[in-house]
Amino acid sequence: MTEIDFFDIIQGQIAAFLLVLTRTSGIFFISPFFGSLNIPVQIRAAVAIVMAVVTFPVIVKETVVTAPDTLLMFAGTIAQELFIGWLIGFIAYVAFAAINMSGKIMDMQVGFSVANVMDPTSGQQSPLIGSFLYNLAIIYFLVANGHHMLIAALADSFQRIPLDGLIWNASLTNLIADFTAGVFLTGMKIAMPVTFAILMVNVGMGILARTMPQMNIFVIGIPLHLMIGTFMLSMLMPFYILFLDVMFNEMYGNITAALRLISP
Repeated sequence: MTEIDFFDIIQGQIAAFLLVLTRTSGIFFISPFFGSLNIPVQIRAAVAIVMAVVTFPVIVKETVVTAPDTLLMFAGTIAQELFIGWLIGFIAYVAFAAINMSGKIMDMQVGFSVANVMDPTSGQQSPLIGSFLYNLAIIYFLVANGHHMLIAALADSFQRIPLDGLIWNASLTNLIADFTAGVFLTGMKIAMPVTFAILMVNVGMGILARTMPQMNIFVIGIPLHLMIGTFMLSMLMPFYILFLDVMFNEMYGNITAALRLISP
């Protein structure tokens, strides 16, 4: 009986399909909507396989794919492909992390920070305003075909970076650090109107406390914060939708810039 080498079996087309499936699966780990925890793992795996089956004939037709010579090198190639898919999902996730950050800042200012709700998309407790803004952003993301944008970015990655063609660039580390730091900056930009309004309310109550010391400012301040914060949030909604449109376009540009750094 002749011995059958497992690596010889997976070489060629099967190896190429596994690499395509690995890169496709990367966006289902952390990206918004696709990586949501309230979507069963079986459904995410099935969608990843379908996307890989649809994408694979086009990739094989345009480029000649050869598997690495050893199983260890093949494992390293799988890690590279998984990193590319994860990178696309991570950059998309950063934008939504900034929205969640802005909600936490607003909750601290308005007074909702004492109450959290369970977010089924992340499996963690989320502030009230942050959960509202995040879910609204997800809805607009789907309405504006943002999920198609992620799929287009994934398809574009195969044209820019062929299978087993990742070239590591040290500038990518700085780029990821800038994206992560941008979470706080973008969150502050979104929360700035509410934060400024609450600041003005606190200044007014401070002046009122000095002129009328017999008045209990704490009894008045809590409902006033809630009323002003809710009013400013309602006034912010039209501009928030416009901001989401700009942020999603910037997100796609960031994905393209990151893929350009690691393309050969």
